[in-house]
Amino acid sequence: MSTRIAFLKGHGTENDFVIVPDPENALDLSPAAVAALCDRRAGIGGDGVLRVVRSAAHPEARAMAGEAEWFMDYRNGDGSIAEMCGNGSRVFARYLKHAGHVTEGDLAIATRAGVKTVHIAKNGDITIGMGRARLPEGDVTVTVGERSWPARNVNMGNPHAVAFVADLAHAGDLYTAPPVSPASAYPDGVNVEFVVDRGPRHVAMRVHERGSGETRSCGTGACAVAVATARRDGADPAVTGTPATYTVDVPGGRLVITERPDGEIEMTGPAVIVAEGEVDAEWLAQTFG
Repeated sequence: MSTRIAFLKGHGTENDFVIVPDPENALDLSPAAVAALCDRRAGIGGDGVLRVVRSAAHPEARAMAGEAEWFMDYRNGDGSIAEMCGNGSRVFARYLKHAGHVTEGDLAIATRAGVKTVHIAKNGDITIGMGRARLPEGDVTVTVGERSWPARNVNMGNPHAVAFVADLAHAGDLYTAPPVSPASAYPDGVNVEFVVDRGPRHVAMRVHERGSGETRSCGTGACAVAVATARRDGADPAVTGTPATYTVDVPGGRLVITERPDGEIEMTGPAVIVAEGEVDAEWLAQTFG
């Protein structure tokens, strides 16, 4: 391992990430190392790590190399692996343009949830195709303190429980994961969204992301919220043949989510690179467990 490891810091609607360029898959980032990088006091600080690897160089992405040159190896802030991160995908695309790997327009990114299509607009916004939502059957309940709500089970390549509440303060501090039952509905944990209405096709949300706690934004969560809200409102583009677009306010900004009649969901929002530098590899090595 070299004595210095390059990194960048970026965010999408204040969902922030440490970006680690590793084109040839040469770095072995342990869960402890990822957690150290994401530590906001003792490390760089972030909701997660985006490791940038050529698809052909990574065993999990090699089969996608023909469709997407770059693989987003995403890790949660606690070091655990996640299938997909919507805001992270936009920041990942912003990095690829920043580094000169791509230009404005369309590109594809490999993720553990499959290949995602991305469009980098001239105005700076980035739209990512988030795939189709799955709506598993079965009743789900979210509880905070003495309050409980029915929730909609939505899978965006990662699992979500969406609860509609009267006040976002009812979500509590979200330091710990809100209990969700039955536990069998989410054997690998779940992201929990709390949602209030702001106006026609306009909602606001707070989220507890598994492995990260409350974050300022969650892209897959915003998509899950838009789909759950559309179904609550009686809108299903597959039935009506008309796209459904919702504005979703998150603590860190605003995202626009569109579900098309073919089921594909598109998320549009900003992504920013704010800093770059080097990590001391000796310090990082001390965190390996």
